Amino acid sequence: MKSKLWLAIVSLLFIFCSYQPDFPKLKYNGLSLVASRDSLKIEHILPLKNVNANTIALMPFAFLEDLKSPELHFNNKRQWWGERVGGVQQSIQLLQRNGLKVMIKPQIWIWHGEFTGDLNMTSDKDWQTFENSYLEYILLYAELAEQRQISLFCIGTELYNFTEKRPEFWQKMIAEVRNVYSGKITYAENWDKVDQFQFWDQLDFIGVDAYFPVSEEENPTEAELSKGWESHKKMLQNLSSATKKQVLFTEYGYRNVDFATKEPWLASSRRRGDELPEYLNEELQVKALQVIYDEFWPEKWFAGGFLWKWHHDHERAGGKQNDQFTPQNKMAEKISWTQSRMTRLNDQTEDISETTLAYNSVTRENIGGFSINNDNMRSVRVWLFIIGSLFLWFLF
Repeated sequence: MKSKLWLAIVSLLFIFCSYQPDFPKLKYNGLSLVASRDSLKIEHILPLKNVNANTIALMPFAFLEDLKSPELHFNNKRQWWGERVGGVQQSIQLLQRNGLKVMIKPQIWIWHGEFTGDLNMTSDKDWQTFENSYLEYILLYAELAEQRQISLFCIGTELYNFTEKRPEFWQKMIAEVRNVYSGKITYAENWDKVDQFQFWDQLDFIGVDAYFPVSEEENPTEAELSKGWESHKKMLQNLSSATKKQVLFTEYGYRNVDFATKEPWLASSRRRGDELPEYLNEELQVKALQVIYDEFWPEKWFAGGFLWKWHHDHERAGGKQNDQFTPQNKMAEKISWTQSRMTRLNDQTEDISETTLAYNSVTRENIGGFSINNDNMRSVRVWLFIIGSLFLWFLF
């Protein structure tokens, strides 16, 4: 009798110890929506749904004069409508009414396009001034995210030097965001620092702006691109396994030009009115995106991503003479998450329809009115093990 008891307990213990995070199956099929000068309207929503997007990233920018400036400027009248609180709030309401989820992703722009990862104040006083301003900025939008029941909030974008030099502030800020916002939280780290960020254990997703270099060829094949992803993909998978967090591409995308996958982070220097460049390559943009969908969307440890970038006035955006990241009115617009290898093999296109995507969150599953996430599930399993063990003890 006792041998049966111990066998039962050992079986329960094996089940408990073999626990792996029960990651949701549905992905963030997201677009990064560029803030507009004027209000978002209903006619701007249909193109979002036509590409089967289920979540939209809104990016209310703040501005710095240079890398050493402690004064952060945000939510002022000089900014575009879509970069201010009122504009973000109206955009959220319109998107939610039309079945789209939202990520709020506040991020900094430094004049002359300097890289935010190199931020470095010259004194402790300046750091404190900047921190107070940044905390006010982040909490402003975290509180809005809570008011509007936003499912995902990003606490920063490509700020590695800031996170390394001021870790106490980041711990404090994460705690304060948690106090005002009850949804999922991530941070968007640059591709080359994602495995060095020290606070993934305090967040819900590993956020990465996924501009990984994958090929130095002018026009690589899909097979060459897949090969180029191997080491990066392995690193991300290992990071997910170590932290028990899903990886989220907070940004990803390519320009429609030759060598687009060599240094994908490079923006176009071409100005409006310049002659049409000879290096345009829509086919490479298509191939590069298709490989991402094939390589990552089927993975359980991968949560999806937000394509960079999408403009609200679809009719005027992108086009054959545009060499920017947007896929709008280019061949790449026809390549969507529904065309990943997983979908093609499993023939699940009907499960990734606009309606399904609009009402299924990758962050929470509502079961009988109770919201279950990975942390809840871990606690449930612990209690089931304890209760099962006690029951078996008394039974035998």
